[in-house]
Amino acid sequence: MKVASFFSGAGGLDLGFKNAGFDFVFANDNWKGCWETFEKNHNIKINRKSIEHIKPGHVPDDVIGFVGGPPCQSWSLAGGMKGIKDPRGQLLYDYFRLIKAKKPLFFLTENVPGMICRTHENEFLKFINSLKSIGYNVSYEVLNASDYGVPQDRKRVIIIGFRDEFDKKFTFPKPLKKKITLKESIGDLPEPLAAKDKNKHNNNLKIHNHEYMGGDFSSMYMSRNRVRNWDEQSFTIQAGGRHAPCHPQANTMIKVDKDKRIFDPESPKPYRRLSVRECARIQTFPDDFIFYYNNINDGYKMIGNAVPVKLSEAIAMQIKKFID
Repeated sequence: MKVASFFSGAGGLDLGFKNAGFDFVFANDNWKGCWETFEKNHNIKINRKSIEHIKPGHVPDDVIGFVGGPPCQSWSLAGGMKGIKDPRGQLLYDYFRLIKAKKPLFFLTENVPGMICRTHENEFLKFINSLKSIGYNVSYEVLNASDYGVPQDRKRVIIIGFRDEFDKKFTFPKPLKKKITLKESIGDLPEPLAAKDKNKHNNNLKIHNHEYMGGDFSSMYMSRNRVRNWDEQSFTIQAGGRHAPCHPQANTMIKVDKDKRIFDPESPKPYRRLSVRECARIQTFPDDFIFYYNNINDGYKMIGNAVPVKLSEAIAMQIKKFID
C-alpha cells in the first residue's frame, strides 16, 4: 500500500507506517535540516519544495494515502495562537488542495490540541467541512502518546478521513493497559557527553546522538518543574534543546514562587537536559535511526517535531485493519 508523506521532517510518522506495512513512495519537506536524516534512514529522496509549490503531478498516481503533520506553532499557545492568520497555519490548506486534487483513499493530519480549542473552533470546523464536501468521511480525536507505548505525556489531535465509499466510521485504536516508564525507556543508557562549544556535534560518539545541550536555563524554563521521576512518563519532548526536560537522575525542582522553581541543592545527581538520543528513545525511535546535524539543536528539533513512532504505528495498524 503506497503512501505519500508531507511535512516529513525526520520521518517518525513515516517509520510508524512503514512498520505497519505501508510503503512510502513520496516525501516532502522544505527544511534542509532534516533532509540528510530522512534520506539516509528511509532510503528515499525527499522533495525539497515548500508544499505551496507542490503540484498534484509531483505525487505518484498509485498512492492510496496521504499522511502529514502541518506546522503546529500557529495553533499552539507557545506560538501565539494565530491559527490560519499565520502563514504556517495556511499550509494546512495546501495539504487540503493536494488531497482534493489526488483523492487518496485516506489521509491523516496530526497537530496540537490547540487546533480544536475555542479560539480556532470556527476555522477547524471550516476545514473539516471542506474535507467532507469533497467526499470524505472524517473522524478526529485527541490521543495521548503515553497510551500507545510511548514513555511521554504528549497529546495531539489526529484527523483521519476515508473516502465516502467506506460506509463505516473509522475508530481510533484503544489505549494499551500498560504505560512505559522513563526507566524502561532510557534507564540502560550511560552518561552522555556534553555538546561541544557553541553546542556543536561531537564526532565519534559511542552511542549515536547521545549528547546533550549545555547553556543556561531561562526564566521560562525555571518557571515549571522539568523533572519527571524514573517511574513516570516524560514531559512532552519539544522541538528545541533549550526546553528539553531534565534527566530523571535529579530531584524534582523546588517551587519558591508562583512562576519560579529552583534546582534542589540536595539532589544526589546534577541537573542536565536529556540527550538527543534519550529524547529519540522517548519518541520511540530505534537506536539504529541516526540523526545527522552539526548544531545539536537541529537534532532536538527533528525529534521534537516528529510524531512518536509507536503512536504512528498504532494508528497505521488501525487504518490497515479498516482498509482490509
